[in-house]
Amino acid sequence: MDLKGAVALVTGGNGGLGQRICHKLAAEGAHVAVMYAQSKDQAEGVARDLASRYQINAAAFQCDITNGKAVEDLIGQVVKRFGKLDILINDAAYNKSIPFTDLDNLTMAEWDKIMDVNLTGPMRLTKAAAPVLKASGHGRIVNIASVAGKEGNPNAVAYSASKAGVISLTKSLGKELAQSGVLVNCVTPAAAKTAIFDQMTKQHIDYMLSKIPMNRFVAVDEIASLVCWLASEDCSFSTGAVFDISGGRGTY
Repeated sequence: MDLKGAVALVTGGNGGLGQRICHKLAAEGAHVAVMYAQSKDQAEGVARDLASRYQINAAAFQCDITNGKAVEDLIGQVVKRFGKLDILINDAAYNKSIPFTDLDNLTMAEWDKIMDVNLTGPMRLTKAAAPVLKASGHGRIVNIASVAGKEGNPNAVAYSASKAGVISLTKSLGKELAQSGVLVNCVTPAAAKTAIFDQMTKQHIDYMLSKIPMNRFVAVDEIASLVCWLASEDCSFSTGAVFDISGGRGTY
């Protein structure tokens, strides 16, 4: 893969998976816009590390992806800073583990927040970024979905539904943007050991592991490598596609 000179915007770029995606892209020569919601110091630290380690340009940008005006401003700021935008990685997500035996605790406010961040957020970003991605000649959008969006997860009703929406959104946008040269794909990982594990009981974690035929959780670098390939010119004839990385759990 060679992404030298490409400009990538990674939402949630300061998170566990987001950071690894940023590093994989930068290692291939891409300049990186690290988008964060709240953790300014952490995101700026990621950007400094990327610039120093890979000799690329990197900068941190704050954005609330549930705010349409903020999203439009973000795209404008990234283009002003880097001169263009070639790649959009929709990684930012939100979840709250609620035991499936306690559905009443999944309030509509919590449902709305999960949907707004996980599903409406990527759509807002895609709409705002589409014109500059079309102009780049190398437009790529990679959405981070989940195997939960294929089959549903206990303790994650809203999250599973939101990721099913991301899968469907990817398929539709892949068709919608195909003739403009912008390729849209998504990945569906099984669980990776990120910060969300801190919210889970051992019973829940053991249950998730039991569903994976390869009997291990996916490494964040494995997901990041797949995302990087989908963002590259090596991926030239796949769009609207769902790429499974679940150790055999959700292969359809």
